[in-house]
Amino acid sequence: MSLTLHGYWRSGAAWRVRIALALKGLDYASVPHDLRLGQQAAPDYCALNRQALVPALDTGEAVLTQSLAIIEWLDEVYPEPALLPVDPLTRAHVRSLAQIIACDIHPLHNLRVLKALRGNFGADEAQVTDWTAQWIEAGLAAIEPVVAGHDGDFAWGDGPTMADCCLVPQVYSARRFGVDLARFPRLVAIDARCATLPAFQRAHPDQQGDAP
Repeated sequence: MSLTLHGYWRSGAAWRVRIALALKGLDYASVPHDLRLGQQAAPDYCALNRQALVPALDTGEAVLTQSLAIIEWLDEVYPEPALLPVDPLTRAHVRSLAQIIACDIHPLHNLRVLKALRGNFGADEAQVTDWTAQWIEAGLAAIEPVVAGHDGDFAWGDGPTMADCCLVPQVYSARRFGVDLARFPRLVAIDARCATLPAFQRAHPDQQGDAP
């Protein structure tokens, strides 16, 4: 199966998928779309993803969108190593952690939201940063005690899961927007542990061909 990932080097959503692909050792072609230039709104890309967002994964048979749906598909088609636990209750916990990030934190500092704050409401850069930091901090504050409440080297358990695929890009964004991470020692430790793994290193924005 030939895989093609449409993304952007600093997109947190595309980064999650790159981590999952790397953890599973899958080769794929990469097609960048510069979000700063609005390339994701080009007609040829919109024909693939009607939302004009990244990522999109072309499997050769279909085009999949939404990062968590893509990661779950990868886990079903390429089951090793598993990114979701077999036990239904544990599986739900991992999904919950991933969704806190993907559904409740990240959308509030998505590039199009930040552009709307500037363009529609006249927010200056300090206000945009404050807005972003507020919602990142609130989300991480919810995740920290959940993760700290169980044993394991990663967000849930002794190996990376879909939750770690989401957490690492979110911690990167937290640093980018000046969030004080001293309140989140467990999350910082997990991020540091992930950074030692080759799959996470390969997926990092700085290692992407479209990075400046």
